[in-house]
Amino acid sequence: MISLSKFKAVDFYRKFPRDLTEASVSGAWLSIATALAMIFLFGMELNKYLTVSTSTSIIIDNSSDGDFLRIDFNISFPALSCEFASVDVSDALGTNRLNITKTIRKFSIDPQLRHKAIEFHSEPVPHVIQHGDEADDEAVEGSVSLNSDSFAKVSQEHPILVVNFFAPWCYWSTRLRSSWEKAAKIIKERYDPDKDGRIILAKVDCTEAVDLCKRHHVQGYPSIRIFRKGSDLWDDYGHHEHESYYGDRDTDSLVKAMEELVSPTLLENQKPALEKNRPAPLTGGCRIEGYVRVKKVPGNLIISSRSGAHSFDSSQMNMSHVIGHLSFGKIISPRVLSDVKRLIPYLGRRHDKLNGRSFINHQDLDANVTIEHYLQVVKTEVVTVKSSHESSLMEQYEYTAHSSLAQSVNMPVAKFHFWLSPMQVLITENPKSLSHFLTNVCAIIGGVFTVAGILDSILYITIRLMKKMEIGKNI
Repeated sequence: MISLSKFKAVDFYRKFPRDLTEASVSGAWLSIATALAMIFLFGMELNKYLTVSTSTSIIIDNSSDGDFLRIDFNISFPALSCEFASVDVSDALGTNRLNITKTIRKFSIDPQLRHKAIEFHSEPVPHVIQHGDEADDEAVEGSVSLNSDSFAKVSQEHPILVVNFFAPWCYWSTRLRSSWEKAAKIIKERYDPDKDGRIILAKVDCTEAVDLCKRHHVQGYPSIRIFRKGSDLWDDYGHHEHESYYGDRDTDSLVKAMEELVSPTLLENQKPALEKNRPAPLTGGCRIEGYVRVKKVPGNLIISSRSGAHSFDSSQMNMSHVIGHLSFGKIISPRVLSDVKRLIPYLGRRHDKLNGRSFINHQDLDANVTIEHYLQVVKTEVVTVKSSHESSLMEQYEYTAHSSLAQSVNMPVAKFHFWLSPMQVLITENPKSLSHFLTNVCAIIGGVFTVAGILDSILYITIRLMKKMEIGKNI
């Protein structure tokens, strides 16, 4: 057994007897200042230990999401009809996809961007629309010409009014003219307006009745609309219900379709549902939402008016829009984004840079205006270390955007040009060691205590010398 006296000899911290020590006022003040300094420095070191630090590096893009990139968007066009709104994608490799519908939804809206919950379905026509003879030596005039004044009167006189909204310069309107007039003449003979009057075919020249065509939101020529007496009611938004005809345009097909419209009219309040007819677009615009998948090469997302059997007046097209949402890559949950922002406060501010921004073309001043957005997309990866053996990864695409309005000789469109950087930003959390924190705390306490002891000794000796000098002067 080691004796207690020998064990005490190992003590590094030998104690002075209390009666051999001397307290002083200066030492008390210095001790208080030393304690406060220790507490302050300890708090600073603890805050540094609890704060996440990161390191940023630029590396070659090593995406884990393959060769394709998802683009999510929600864009409202106050003056674009859902009837012809088309979402197209092209890229530098020569890929062109027109009128994407599988992952796209459309909702009719009014000029104030309010919409009904009813989705506008614009399934593509399953076959090429058939036309009659382009030219006919016999000039047949079977349809009734309408204008803004006569339209309301005629629509109330007949249970069914079918109107061809056309433009004389339109190629498709010219092809339809002969068949339309022949069909109108046949229907007029079968259902004499003076004796029967259940149906009548009419036409409206949109270059003359401009206000009437705008009121019915006619953007493509020709547009064949079906109006039913008693059902063409206005709702709270100023919209009215009617149908559009999308079938073949030869004489026989038109006559057959008109016969199908008339046959149920003997049954009161019964409306036929023809597969080739769909509700016409509401007066206003269109909200387009959904997503597309594109290759990771420079490309374009284009929204425009498109139809294989209609013509458009480019001077009347207004592609003004409001971007509700536009982002690249996978949708990040708010919880994950919140956690990452807590770690890296400056991350997540540019993944949806265009959200809520409006791009308006005042058409009274400019026509044929294409609105273009130039987007430079960079991938950012965040690695957050949870333990010594585990880490989590979050991927996000951020972008910068520059927009412009430019006049074009072609049909106005809304175009989003995107370039993907071959480099990516890697942000890594730097883990903190507990042993390093404890070492720093010990260094702070020991260093402050030692420096304070040196200052106390200097102060004590200085005071004693000053007192001795005063005593010497007095003597």
